[in-house]
Amino acid sequence: MNYPDPLSVQPFQAPIRGRIRLPGSKSLTNRALVLAALGDAPVTLTGALFSRDTQILCAALDALGFVVRANSDAATIYIEGQGGAIPRPKARLHVGNAGTAARFLTALLSLHPEGEYFLDGDPEMYHRPMAGLLDALVGQGAEVEYAGIAGHFPFTLKTHGLAGGRVALDARASSQMLSALIMVAPFAREPMSLLTEGTRPAFVEMTLQLMERLGVHVDCSRGLSELLVRQGRIVFPSAIFAIEPDLTASSYFLGLVALLGGRLVLEGMPEDSLQGDIAFAELLKKAGLEIRQDGSDWFVSRQQPLSLDGRFDMETFSDTFLTLAALAPALAESMEIEGIGHTRFQETDRIEAMRCELKRLGQRVTAEAASLRIETDLEELKSIARKGVAIDTYKDHRVAMSFGILGSLDLLGDGLPWLRINDPACCGKTFPEFFNQLESLRQNSEA
Repeated sequence: MNYPDPLSVQPFQAPIRGRIRLPGSKSLTNRALVLAALGDAPVTLTGALFSRDTQILCAALDALGFVVRANSDAATIYIEGQGGAIPRPKARLHVGNAGTAARFLTALLSLHPEGEYFLDGDPEMYHRPMAGLLDALVGQGAEVEYAGIAGHFPFTLKTHGLAGGRVALDARASSQMLSALIMVAPFAREPMSLLTEGTRPAFVEMTLQLMERLGVHVDCSRGLSELLVRQGRIVFPSAIFAIEPDLTASSYFLGLVALLGGRLVLEGMPEDSLQGDIAFAELLKKAGLEIRQDGSDWFVSRQQPLSLDGRFDMETFSDTFLTLAALAPALAESMEIEGIGHTRFQETDRIEAMRCELKRLGQRVTAEAASLRIETDLEELKSIARKGVAIDTYKDHRVAMSFGILGSLDLLGDGLPWLRINDPACCGKTFPEFFNQLESLRQNSEA
C-alpha cells in the first residue's frame, strides 16, 4: 500500500458495475484473537483482517509467548491457545492507537498471577480513555503505575490474577472495556458479576454472541447493566473459525451506490451477522437503496436518487456516522446525527473532525456534545471543487474513507479530480487496500 500523499480521488464517470470482497471485520478478528489465545487448543482464523490494528495485537500476543503464525496472502492466523494462561510474566507492549488492542490486552494480562507489563502507544492513544477498565482491574487486585496522566497510557501493570465477585465498571467512554472483562472473566477465581451503566449495546452483544458460540454462556437476565460470568473454558467448535467481512467497511460501498447509482455485488456477506453496523444497510434501505441477499452475496442497486434528509440516531452503529455525514452534501439538504458523543474519544474527536472538513467544503455545520447538524449547500461545494480542496484526515481511517466516497462523485461533470485526501495511508488501520479497491471498481465500471 503506497499511496501518493495527498491522494487525488478520481471521480467515477459511469454508474457502478462490479463485485468486491471486503476485508474481515476488525472487531471480530481482534475478539477472536484474544479468545483463541484463551482457548484450550490451536485454531486457525480464516478471512481475518490484516491491518495495523490486528497486526499490533498479533505482535503483542507473540511478545507474550503465544504461538502465532499469520499468513496475509491467505488471510489466515494460526494461534495456539493456553487455556487462560499467559506464557511470559514480563513484556513491553506497544498498542499504537488501537483501542481494541489496548483494552483487550490490558484485561488479558490481568490473568497472570505474577505479571509485570509496560504498555505504551502512539501519542494519540494517550488521550483515549482507559480509567474505567484500569480502576476495575485494581479492584480485582492489580496494581497500576502511570508514566503520564492517571487513567491513560502509558503505564506499568502488575497483575495477580482476577479475584472475581462483584465488579463495578465505568464503561461509558468505551464499551470495549466491558467486552474486555467479559472475555477474561471465565478465568477468574470466582464467578464475576459485572455492574455497569450507560454501555452501548451493539459491540457488547457481539462479544456475548461470540462467547456463546465458543461455549461460554453469560447470564444477561438483568440486562447489560448486570452480567454474571461463571468460570468456564473457551472451546472453538472446530480448528477452523471464519471471520465475517467488515460491515463497517461495507458502509463505504453502500454509500457509493447510493451516491452514484448502478449495481454492485458484495461477496461473502453473512446472513446472520454478529455486527451491529448492519444497521447502516437498513438505514439506506429505508432511504430507497436496494439490497438483496442471494446466498452469501449482497446485490446492491439504486433505481432512483436517494434523499438522506432527516434525523438519525446512530448511537448503536456510530462507526458509520462519518459515512453518512460525508454523503450529506450530495444527498441531503439538512441532516442531524445524534447519539455520537462517545466518538469524540476515538482515533480522533470524530465530531469535530467532520465539522471542520464539511465546513472546508462550504457546508453549514453545527456540532454539539453528542450530535452534528449539517445544512448543505451544493452550489458552494461546486464553487470550492472548481479550485480543488484537500481533506485533513487526523490520522483517522474513517475520515479518509468517508470523504474518499464523496470525492468519487463527478461533481463538476468534467471527470477531473476535485478532492484530495491527506495521509491516505491512515486507512492501514482497518482497510489498507481501500483506495486501490475503489480505483479498481471505477476502472471496471467505466470499461
